Amino acid sequence: MKNVVVVGAQWGDEGKGKIVDWLSSRADVVVRFQGGHNAGHTLVIDGVTYKLNLLPSGIVRKGKLSVIGNGVVMDPWALFAEIDKIAEKGVTVTPDNLIIAENVPLILPVHGIVDRAREAAKGARKIGTTGRGIGPAYEDKAARRGIRLCDLRSPDTLREKLDELLVHHNALLRGYGADELKTEDVFAEVMALAPRLLPFSAVVWQRLEAARKAGKLILFEGAQGSMLDIDHGTYPFVTSSNIVGGAAAAGAGVGPKTLGRILGICKAYTTRVGSGPFPTEDTGEVGEGLGQRGFEFGTVTGRKRRCGWLDAVLVRQAATIGGIDGLALTKLDVLDGMNELKICRAYLLDGKEIDHLPANAAEQARVQPLYETCEGWTGSTRGARSWADLPSGAIKYIRLIEELAGVPVTLVSTSPERDDTILVRDPFAD
Repeated sequence: MKNVVVVGAQWGDEGKGKIVDWLSSRADVVVRFQGGHNAGHTLVIDGVTYKLNLLPSGIVRKGKLSVIGNGVVMDPWALFAEIDKIAEKGVTVTPDNLIIAENVPLILPVHGIVDRAREAAKGARKIGTTGRGIGPAYEDKAARRGIRLCDLRSPDTLREKLDELLVHHNALLRGYGADELKTEDVFAEVMALAPRLLPFSAVVWQRLEAARKAGKLILFEGAQGSMLDIDHGTYPFVTSSNIVGGAAAAGAGVGPKTLGRILGICKAYTTRVGSGPFPTEDTGEVGEGLGQRGFEFGTVTGRKRRCGWLDAVLVRQAATIGGIDGLALTKLDVLDGMNELKICRAYLLDGKEIDHLPANAAEQARVQPLYETCEGWTGSTRGARSWADLPSGAIKYIRLIEELAGVPVTLVSTSPERDDTILVRDPFAD
């Protein structure tokens, strides 16, 4: 059996939560390796809906160890709010089923304040962040002034680090005309959480190595989507972390050979939240219909998602860069009843056909999609659990995706319910 890395193959919101939950019944350990509480995973289990932001999707399953890795930026206030919320649904979170890397960077209140002030100052040029401080926290990490979980064990040193951090951020806040923060106030807020937070702290890389040696199956859970990757996405309209499959190793503290198979989650059409290029976006009847049938509103922000046809160019690019071995196709049922379907196979840029999305933002904005068209189907795919349950048109559509994206479809999700899944190839199988 092999470990599995789950990553989004588009701009996020592909349905990773359900797939990770579906896979977690087989795994022993589930690890979040990047992002923050700007991610949103929705799970529907036995009719109960769980909306998770920071917690790994395996947390709702008994007997699984959930891990927040060092590649995540963690807002401890958001974490405890989430823990308290799912406790109301009968899920108990303790250091026995959740551990957090001792070197995980913390998102502090100042990060959210700076994030929102900066977005407001950009006006029409804003990136479209969630305003939750993820970007500024990653900036502090890269600048070596970040506060990490392990710092809470040394209060005197923590106070000094906060002094240094606020020298930087208060200068920004002054520039934005916002109120400055005092070291003692931030210190008091952070230390008030320490007694509850520190018991979750662990040497995660050691725990994962012990799990590997013991032959336990590890599921690495990514957030957002590959086209939001800080290096390989539609820069600057991206998140602040690496999302592609290889990031799981650094973000969890394991060697690359530990990762195993990489599964890309791909929606049967394309959506995007926030600003940035979207070559196959449809602002007319088709896009509106996809949004309504697919309930396309962000799990975190509630923002309406932009919708359009499936872009196989982006999926192929994400698969190549991220080493994706197979696709889990989600929301196929949203396409039920459509007479005609389109898949983008290439782009036209200044009159020339190209087979990739260029890195240059101005060129990204100018590309025009070139489509393959196929017939839709009249039957229903919702709730299908085998190929025999699918209309022939749906099978043809899946085969066309495989051909244009260059990656086999190994799972098909036909509703939010966990068991409404067609298994083509077991991702864990060697």
